[in-house]
Amino acid sequence: MLSTFKNLNRFLVLSLAALILAACTTTPQDTASTSSSSASKVEVVDGVYVGTDTVEMLAVDVPDRVFFAYDSYSLTSAAQATLAKQAKWLKANGSVTIAIEGHADERGTREYNLALGDRRANAAKDYLMTQGISASRITTISFGKERPVNSASNNKAWAQNRRSVTVRTN
Repeated sequence: MLSTFKNLNRFLVLSLAALILAACTTTPQDTASTSSSSASKVEVVDGVYVGTDTVEMLAVDVPDRVFFAYDSYSLTSAAQATLAKQAKWLKANGSVTIAIEGHADERGTREYNLALGDRRANAAKDYLMTQGISASRITTISFGKERPVNSASNNKAWAQNRRSVTVRTN
């Protein structure tokens, strides 16, 4: 009887340990963009995963936003790929006009972030124009740090807030 109790006790302890270890698994930290399917897109921005919870769609499989590094308005290769998808969709939908909103994280003055948001929106506009989209179909506006998607004050939130968003205007 005592032997059976010891074996049951060992089994329960080992089972509990296995459950705890299974709950502690982590996701590998890749440094490149990954996409396992069109429904679960994940982008790594400055070492921070920015996933489908922050990426909305302009159309099916056409993300509406691109992300920027801190204090930068340079388009990454991931941003260019997103804008290329937008350009392809805009070419197929010739009557659609858009506005590109530029955004910044909370750091910096209001004036500085409005200017940075403007440069980000115009960087996206310029790229779309190089892809054959007429400037007459695109307007830009900067919201600076006034419209964060994540109001936390940490690296993940800041990475999500450094963006341009393409919005249909008609």
